[in-house]
Amino acid sequence: MKTILAIAILPLFFASCAQQGLTGDSYSRSEAGQAQTVKKGRISSIRYVKIEGGTTAGTILGGVAGGVLGNQVGGGAGKTLATIGGAGLGAVAGSHAQKEMGSRQGLQIEVKLDEGGSVSVTQEDNPNEPFAEGERVKVLYGGSRTRVTH
Repeated sequence: MKTILAIAILPLFFASCAQQGLTGDSYSRSEAGQAQTVKKGRISSIRYVKIEGGTTAGTILGGVAGGVLGNQVGGGAGKTLATIGGAGLGAVAGSHAQKEMGSRQGLQIEVKLDEGGSVSVTQEDNPNEPFAEGERVKVLYGGSRTRVTH
């Protein structure tokens, strides 16, 4: 039974690691067909950043898996301690694993807008859409995200 539970949780862990793309040219289903405000400007600075992955699902699933594995050890009070310790260690390991697996290279792009003012947008680095300082770009606002594109 415990083995079946552990096997059943595994696909949930991998599904939780899948993240929506954060590049300027990726859209979720809910964003498709939605109107966006477009502002034009010139890139004034670019900084490379690390976009870290979430940790909640990894913590939960790691804790459950660690608890199940810890429960296989010993008997009586030792079994209880092993279950608690396994859950704690599994939660820490799961959190760290999901954070690392979900981390991506990002860009913080600052754009001086033609209409005045500036905006800074952080998005995933996309080798198919490179950016350079001084380059003319569009800043798209609307929905749940702001993005910079050509």
